[in-house]
Amino acid sequence: MSIFDAVGFQWNRDSLPRCIQTHDIARVTFRLHKMLPEFVWDASMLEGNPITYPEVQTLLDGVTVGGRKISDQAQVLNLVQANKALLSMVKGGTFELSKSVFTKLHGLVAYQEALEWGVFRGEGDQIHYTPQVALGSRGRYTPVATEPGALVLNELFATGVQSLNAECDPFERALVFFLFGALQQFFFDGNKRTSRMMMNGLLMAHGMDAISVPAARGQEFNERMVDFYVTKDATDMLAFLVSCHPDFETDVGN
Repeated sequence: MSIFDAVGFQWNRDSLPRCIQTHDIARVTFRLHKMLPEFVWDASMLEGNPITYPEVQTLLDGVTVGGRKISDQAQVLNLVQANKALLSMVKGGTFELSKSVFTKLHGLVAYQEALEWGVFRGEGDQIHYTPQVALGSRGRYTPVATEPGALVLNELFATGVQSLNAECDPFERALVFFLFGALQQFFFDGNKRTSRMMMNGLLMAHGMDAISVPAARGQEFNERMVDFYVTKDATDMLAFLVSCHPDFETDVGN
C-alpha cells in the first residue's frame, strides 16, 4: 500500500522543504510558551470565536471576560489547557505519534464541546451519528461512517501512522498528519484543532518550531481546506502550512 492510499490523499512530495532549522527542545517549547496567547487566539479565530486577543490574554491570567458567551470562553480555556499539556509532553519526552496522545489532547481540546471527547467516533455511547464537513457551495464532505468500536477508524489510524513513520521525514510527517486527522475525522468535532496540536508536537519533538495559522490568513486557510476536501490533493494546503512556519512565513499582502 502506498503512503497516499494509507492516508487517503496525495501531494507532490518534492514540493516540501527538506532543510528545516532545528533547535534544542528547550528552545522550541519556550517559543510556544511565550507565544501561547497568539497560538490560542489564532486557533480560536479559525473556529469563528469572537474573543479578542487582549481577552485571550486576560483569560490566560485567570480572569473571566465580561459580556462573552461561556462556551466561547470555555473553547479558549480548552485550547490553553491542551497546549500546556502538549508542552509538558514534549518537554518530558513523552510525546509520540500515537492514539493515546491523540485522544488525550482531544479530551482537552473538545472537553464539553464535542458530542464526545477523548475517544474515536464509535468508541463511546454515540454509535449512529456520522459528522459532515460543510464546504459551502461545494457541498459537504462525509468521512467514514461511525460504527460501534470504531474498527475502521482504528485501522485507518494505525495504517496511516505506520506509513507516515516509515516513509516521511519529521517535517513532512507532521504537516501531513494534520491533514490526515482533518480528513478522516476521527472525532465528532475538534479534529483540525487536535490534529494541528499533534503536528506541532511532532515538530517540537524533533527540534522544529511549531506552526500557528495566523488569524489574518483564516479565509485563505478555509478556502484551501475546502479544496483539499474536494480534490484529496494536499499540495496547495501543505504549501500554505509551510508558509506559516517561522522559517518560511509569508507576510499577508505580499
